[in-house]
Amino acid sequence: MKKFIAISFFLLLSTGLFSFVQDSTKYTILLSGASFASPQNGWFEIGCRQLKARPVNRAIGGESIVNTANRMIDGTLYSFEEFENIDVFVIMQVHNRDVFDESGLLPQYTNYPVPFDRRNYAATFDYVIKRYISECYELKNNPKSKYYGTKSGKPAIIVLCTDWHDARIKYNTSVRKLASKWGLPLVELDKYIGFSKNSPHPVTGKQQSLLYAKDTQTIEGTEYGWHPDRGEDKYIQQRMASIFVDAIRQVLPIK
Repeated sequence: MKKFIAISFFLLLSTGLFSFVQDSTKYTILLSGASFASPQNGWFEIGCRQLKARPVNRAIGGESIVNTANRMIDGTLYSFEEFENIDVFVIMQVHNRDVFDESGLLPQYTNYPVPFDRRNYAATFDYVIKRYISECYELKNNPKSKYYGTKSGKPAIIVLCTDWHDARIKYNTSVRKLASKWGLPLVELDKYIGFSKNSPHPVTGKQQSLLYAKDTQTIEGTEYGWHPDRGEDKYIQQRMASIFVDAIRQVLPIK
């Protein structure tokens, strides 16, 4: 009898803990990106824990916005079940390219020839944004969706990101224009990271980003930090997580 009571108590406790864990995750956030966003970094995972969100990290080193678009096309970026539950789609494809140029844009995402290549990043961003918004809206017409029969379908919350510091001027400038055009929130890592390319370190005389990076890149003759040091224990990942959390809290619906 005592054994039965003990087992029953354990099962009740386990169920309660499981329910608590389930209930503590209020949101689901999808991340698309490359080497700055892959799980080895840590900022996204730290941030999601703070936000009580389930992280769906689809960032892969070496990929670009082109891969994001092509994975949407072939159905591997997210499943239907994941798509139903995604609250926020974060795009951190931050290659130093112009992502705003409107000269090659088409009215509908279905007008673009697919699959994409890397010739026009602005057109590919346009495709990804338009397709995601369209797919969210069309859930209103899908009998299998919890948004079936609603007026607006699923709320399409897309969040863009700058590079982790301000050396990539072409990308950082154009992504701000893109965010403004669509009214999309922007995680301004470059603005709040704590240093700027305009002021070298007063002791080393070199770019401060070098202190927090595991390798370097040269832009217009100046050497900068390229990939930030990885790992949840690294200061730069924790700082990026803080900036990310602050931006996302402004757009998440209260549940």
